[in-house]
Amino acid sequence: MARTDSTRRWYLFDYGNVISTAPTPEDWDRLAEATGVDRLQDRGSSYWRHRVAYDAGSLTSDEYWSLVQGRRVSPARSAWFDVLDAHQWSHLNVEVLDVLEDLEARGERLAVLSNMPAAMVLQFAGAPWTRLVGHSFFSSSLRLVKPAPAIFEHVLADLQAAPGQVTFVDDSPANVAAARSLGIHGLLFDPSSDLSRVLAQGLAVSPASRD
Repeated sequence: MARTDSTRRWYLFDYGNVISTAPTPEDWDRLAEATGVDRLQDRGSSYWRHRVAYDAGSLTSDEYWSLVQGRRVSPARSAWFDVLDAHQWSHLNVEVLDVLEDLEARGERLAVLSNMPAAMVLQFAGAPWTRLVGHSFFSSSLRLVKPAPAIFEHVLADLQAAPGQVTFVDDSPANVAAARSLGIHGLLFDPSSDLSRVLAQGLAVSPASRD
């Protein structure tokens, strides 16, 4: 007997470092050469210091890349930086894609929740991986960023799902903790683990017992 929507789970996936792999050193080198700013991958770099505001839609592309470079950047140049940035986050994790395809084939409901700037959202529009998910939620569109509880509350309302109906997979402990605080079944992504097995085993464990 086919399951009704009320009995089907939602599987909510992060994008960066989950569906996609991390940028390679060569990617960072290309961006450093283009911007003239070294070590952008370091967590204290100008790339990361202003990233939350960019992801939240509080900065335009020109404003963000001007802060990264430390001087005013033209629209044409900032657009090129956005292309390079999207490229370095476009390397897909084949194992995770296999899991997404398997879940879709089983009739499960899939969605993505990602902290992502508007320029990157546009770059990825129509990408093959987007066809696997029924709903996509991006921080720049919502003007909210993970791990703010409000972004998860928005997702639950939009999906018309109870927290216990949602399994959330993310590589950030803070994001997973925020999801669990609302009753969502949060799983911390480990690229070395068998994600299919983790998902299957995790459903037998309540979110509260995993905190």
